[in-house]
Amino acid sequence: MSNFTKLPAVLLLADGTVYYGKAAGKIGTTTGEICFNTGMTGYQEIFTDPSYYGQIMVTTNAHIGNYGVSEEDTESNTIQIAGLVCKNYSVPYSRKLANESIQDYFQEDNLVGISDVDTRSLVRHIRHKGAMNAIISSEILDIDVLKEKLKEVPSMDGLELSSKVSTNTAYYFGDENAKYRVAVLDLGVKKNILRNFHARNIYAKVFPAKTSFTEMEAWTPDGYFISNGPGDPAAMPYAIDTVKEIIAADKPLFGICLGHQLLALANGVRTKKMFNGHRGINHPVKNIINNSCEITSQNHGFGVVAEDIENADNIEITHVNLNDKSIEGIRVKGKKAFSVQYHPESSPGPHDSRYLFDNFVDMLTV
Repeated sequence: MSNFTKLPAVLLLADGTVYYGKAAGKIGTTTGEICFNTGMTGYQEIFTDPSYYGQIMVTTNAHIGNYGVSEEDTESNTIQIAGLVCKNYSVPYSRKLANESIQDYFQEDNLVGISDVDTRSLVRHIRHKGAMNAIISSEILDIDVLKEKLKEVPSMDGLELSSKVSTNTAYYFGDENAKYRVAVLDLGVKKNILRNFHARNIYAKVFPAKTSFTEMEAWTPDGYFISNGPGDPAAMPYAIDTVKEIIAADKPLFGICLGHQLLALANGVRTKKMFNGHRGINHPVKNIINNSCEITSQNHGFGVVAEDIENADNIEITHVNLNDKSIEGIRVKGKKAFSVQYHPESSPGPHDSRYLFDNFVDMLTV
């Protein structure tokens, strides 16, 4: 891509704020809710995380694309973010394991982005004003026209998106002769979660988002996993009902991120849209059970209502965020069901929390 030419592009936020920069990826127009990730590495894993579906990603690290793209670094089969905003867009790359440049990758997956933006200023603006919709265009530079297009974009609040990223048909992952069988409700599951199951002698069957408990139970799994995913958990009554049935049947259950929020909702705890969310790979979390601290990878724009959990007789808080005291983990009293808001599969991120997969395996052996 030595002949890559940087054309003008524009980023417009819903509050009227405008940033000018250069086109990155495909020439075109894209919309979504703007958010930012503070991780200094792992951009490809972030781009392919289904939990980011429908969102425009701002990367705070100064260089994006400098180590290219590798087929082995994906968390799903396609780019999931709606658009990219970055500072330095590095088309030339240096990594022997890389297969192609970020520009080729974006063009193949039709991803529209903008570079040469003051991302420090932009992130400070989002922190102050909160998450909002935005539009990127490298084909339309008329702000008035973009404002009209932006008005048509729905709010993430109340939006059900998991059915758009979930598998259409059930599939298997791992060794069919493994010791345990786990039914995975795919609401946007990441590949590294499945890899962590495989590494712990688990054979997984991954089911579409709207699969009933009865259909999953027919496979006779030893336990259930409720995955991460995009959108508003409160807009997913089908998944909430499924989680309720799993709990009522007293089956081992583990939830991550969206799965954590659904476990809360299934127990009468409300969820809420956060002001600007948690997205990064260095969030400190306290494990209340063993009085230890772990550095975690996070990606969520919704959270559980702390007051509801504190007043719930059947829920025990297991983990708390040390930055803002938000609830990061819960377990259901008297049941083999627990969940965390963060990502113990750590792709990208630290491995401090992978013990949670071992805790789930321990439940399967009881």
